[in-house]
Amino acid sequence: MHEITVQELLVKGYSNLVDVRSPGEFARESIPGAVNIPLFSNEERALVGTTYKQEGQVAAQWLGMQIVSPKMEAIMQAIKQRGEEWGEPPTIFCWRGGMRSRAMATFATFSGLRVRRLQGGYRAYRQHVLETIEPYELQVPVFLLHGMTGVGKTELLKRLEENGHPVLDLERMAGHRGSVFGHIGKGKPANQKMFDARLFETLQRNRDASLFVMEAESKRIGNAILPPFLVDAKKQAIHIQVTAPLEMRVQRIYEEYVVPFSWRPDFAEKVELSYTSIARRIPTEQGALLRDALTNRDYRTAIALLLVHYYDPRYQNKQSEYVESLEHHVDAVDLEKAVQQIDAIIEKSLPIR
Repeated sequence: MHEITVQELLVKGYSNLVDVRSPGEFARESIPGAVNIPLFSNEERALVGTTYKQEGQVAAQWLGMQIVSPKMEAIMQAIKQRGEEWGEPPTIFCWRGGMRSRAMATFATFSGLRVRRLQGGYRAYRQHVLETIEPYELQVPVFLLHGMTGVGKTELLKRLEENGHPVLDLERMAGHRGSVFGHIGKGKPANQKMFDARLFETLQRNRDASLFVMEAESKRIGNAILPPFLVDAKKQAIHIQVTAPLEMRVQRIYEEYVVPFSWRPDFAEKVELSYTSIARRIPTEQGALLRDALTNRDYRTAIALLLVHYYDPRYQNKQSEYVESLEHHVDAVDLEKAVQQIDAIIEKSLPIR
């Protein structure tokens, strides 16, 4: 068994990460890219914890041995398979580099498997992330995409990234699109720890970047709050206004939110619940039309009403602080042409190297 520090993990780029904590712990936060091969189920972990509190460490350890022993062969097979698939010894970790990762790594070593064990576990990784992000400063130009809901900013980020531009896709990191409907089809939004970890990993991967492109987001996206360095970067950014006509915005939102997910039994209920949270902010007459559209599953009409009477006015109010900075304008009717326009803006704006 070879023990490594967080710094070694990052510098050497080990990517075959195995989180041996319970599924519940893994779901809340983990190192991005890690796979969960749990030593205990959620229920087993709770039982061991209760035994520890009531009977002490020795009794809890004995119970843990009884629980794990029957399934150890299956666990080792999963570890063995990971090593073979990745061509790299798995790096095993738990919460703080304690008994669970030590037991797993020790048994793997006795079984003839090559593994690494992360010193300090996830807690050490989380501490390193915080120590990096809290004082972080972006020292390169940031190109900030502005635009009303549905103009295609997310798709533009995706295409720019595919073209080789370093992108900070904050909505992807947050697992949320940033609006009251932004969770639909996205599963559970990331908590702050997972958002920070994904941001950290993106910065690590692009540490030699000469620029970044990102969307002009609010300070909060879903459950995550942007760190101060990103808020500061927005103020100093090169601002690009992206536009598209209302009809096209409606169609793009329909294709992103409705087409892939409307077949789900709970889709209409989720939309209704999301709408209820903002209903009082929409004028009475338009609100009645909107509710009728939702009741009749006329989502295109509902989207248009939401844009005109809710999202667009709020966007225009928010954008008032950027009016003097919006020097660049991009028409996103044709997304590929829009990418080319943004490419040209970036090329023209960067200092000669």
